[in-house]
Amino acid sequence: MNKIQGQISNIEVNGSLSLVTTKVKEVLFKAIVIETPETASYLTVGNTINLLFKETEVVIATGNTNNISLQNQVNGIVEKLEKGALLSQLNIKTVIGDIVSIITTNAISQLNIEEGNTVTAMIKTNEISISK
Repeated sequence: MNKIQGQISNIEVNGSLSLVTTKVKEVLFKAIVIETPETASYLTVGNTINLLFKETEVVIATGNTNNISLQNQVNGIVEKLEKGALLSQLNIKTVIGDIVSIITTNAISQLNIEEGNTVTAMIKTNEISISK
């Protein structure tokens, strides 16, 4: 499980859903949660929270990612690549800390990913959980 810490910078509420924007160093991450500031006291602008997401939910891209709907993006360098028969694990060093991604070994080959390459790690807003 990936875990990064940041500070809530904005909360948009609609019904029982909140779109929480969190600043992690200089990178903004958005998470949609089934909570509101009224139902979860930790959902307050300025609070420090943890963003949690599974390694299998981290999408990897190489090259330009301008025209894509995934808002949570951070560039990094592949520090370690462990190739398996079907799945491979990438350890990516980013400005917000290390992120681990597990993708298919076939995708590693298609994208020509090797240790030392620059990649973009992307996480969908609905795949991020928030904790105090």
